Amino acid sequence: DRFHSPSRRRAGLFRRKRSRRTSREKSVRMQGMQSPIMVMNTNTKRETGRKAQMNNIAAAKAVSDIIRTTLGPRSMLKMILDASGGIVLTNDGNAILREIDVTHPAAKSMIELSRTQDEEVGDGTTSVIILAGEILHLSQPFLEKDIHPTVIVRAYMKALDAAVKIIDDLSFPVDIDDREQLMNIVTSCIGTKYTSRFGPLMANLALDAVLCVAVHNPDGSREVDIKKYAKIEKIAGGSIEDCRVLKGVMMNKDVVAPGRMKRRVEKPRVMLLDCSLEYKKGENQTNVEITKEEDWSVLLKMEEEWIQGVCARIASFKPDVVVTEKGLSDLATHYLCKAGIVALRRVRKTDNNRIARATGATIVHRVEEFREEDIGTGAGLFKVEKLGEEYFSFFVDCDEPKACSIILRGASRDVLNEVERNLHDAMGVARNVVHDPRLLPGGGAVEMAVSRAITEEALKIEGVEQWPFKAIGQALEVIPRTLAQNCGANVIRTLTKLRAKHAEVSETGETCTFGIDGNKGTIVDMKELGIWEAYAVKVQSIKTAVESAAMLLRIDDIVSGLSQKGAGGGAGTGTGVAPMAEDNDDDPPEKLGEQ
Repeated sequence: DRFHSPSRRRAGLFRRKRSRRTSREKSVRMQGMQSPIMVMNTNTKRETGRKAQMNNIAAAKAVSDIIRTTLGPRSMLKMILDASGGIVLTNDGNAILREIDVTHPAAKSMIELSRTQDEEVGDGTTSVIILAGEILHLSQPFLEKDIHPTVIVRAYMKALDAAVKIIDDLSFPVDIDDREQLMNIVTSCIGTKYTSRFGPLMANLALDAVLCVAVHNPDGSREVDIKKYAKIEKIAGGSIEDCRVLKGVMMNKDVVAPGRMKRRVEKPRVMLLDCSLEYKKGENQTNVEITKEEDWSVLLKMEEEWIQGVCARIASFKPDVVVTEKGLSDLATHYLCKAGIVALRRVRKTDNNRIARATGATIVHRVEEFREEDIGTGAGLFKVEKLGEEYFSFFVDCDEPKACSIILRGASRDVLNEVERNLHDAMGVARNVVHDPRLLPGGGAVEMAVSRAITEEALKIEGVEQWPFKAIGQALEVIPRTLAQNCGANVIRTLTKLRAKHAEVSETGETCTFGIDGNKGTIVDMKELGIWEAYAVKVQSIKTAVESAAMLLRIDDIVSGLSQKGAGGGAGTGTGVAPMAEDNDDDPPEKLGEQ
């Protein structure tokens, strides 16, 4: 009976309940100890949070340090061996970064900045990278103090708006018909380049080319399309002094029949065609059934008659030069020679468009549709000349040439490539001034004035945003600081003097135009020195730098998928150096996200 007492039964029940609870707890613990679910591919590198932001900042700083020494008139050159084995020798920021192979995504984004700046305004490619790198570098202490990236970005955008307003106040209009003022601006751009040693030659070439292709619109604005209508032709040999801008078009073509066609025609009547002057062949296989032997000769005769009819129609308009983008048969050449007409065939579409703009001709797609008003009579001379080893055709001495060719001569290909890059930048600056005729003082004067104004404005801002707002002003000082560094001046002493000068002049209420002379490292008034910069270039570089820095700061997760184990192209090491294949094997992907 004692085994079946109520107390015994209660104790047994309690033990059973406890055993059940213990088994449930064990099962819950077992579930918690299961391996985590893998959402990402195992061959994936991932960096998150603070680590990703710090790596982005380190990569951006590494890129900006590469080209920091290429800023200013005393800049150093970089020699890069490209993929094809050729040598690139330049101090152009975009040209240097274009040839560098980087793996880190933030570094690639920085390199895109210089390309955007080059396409948009043509100059300031080095400044924008240096400025963006400095802004990101100054963001690092804020992230370490746990200030949220969104707060930092908001302050940066406020500082950008304030900077643009200050630059608007500093700018002043320029008369684009005053060639001397335009020359000062373009010379300031050329002054930091390799071609500065050739004096005003490059500045004159750039200015002549831009003013040649400028078109006045009915609303008073000017359209300048240097990409389409200003062609640079590089011909090795001769000296740099032989470079010139043609009042017309030049292309690498000879006449179709050199011995039978004239190579010089004064006041030519020019006909431009976009159709072939040869009998059309079947697109694929063409089958012709002939029942009689004479039909074959009839077929050939019909082709000849068609070509003869087309040539007769062309000759009826009495052109001196016929230019076609397509082929020209031997028979058509014979008929055109008999009519005393000079012919050029397989001309590029871009060249044909330039000839049309220079001579006033209209490109026609079918000979049957040609009219008298489509003939171009604007050219003063057509000639073919031999330069070096090749023949070139010229349409020059045009009445109103709205298209031009720039001939560059030089000792070697490397020199010509660098001269072309410098000329492209100079033409971009001249185009910007024609579009937006406003000027700013150069030599870091604008950056220092904006920096001082932003520092004063920051005192009016309350809260945490004051510090990132002020940081933009500090970052802008990197331009005058780098100019002083590159010409060997005492950086601390020079910058302190420049700050004091700006503070002294600003107290009087006047606009301070003092900056650093990039050749001597001294502080001078940019108005007296005649160093000016285009408004569009300066504003675009500051906008691009601040917006890109804001974009990179908001990245908190970098995921890079590898196509196969050990393949390159991962998230990088944060220093702009490609990760080694061994590193990919040794580090388990899931550990890379830990902090």
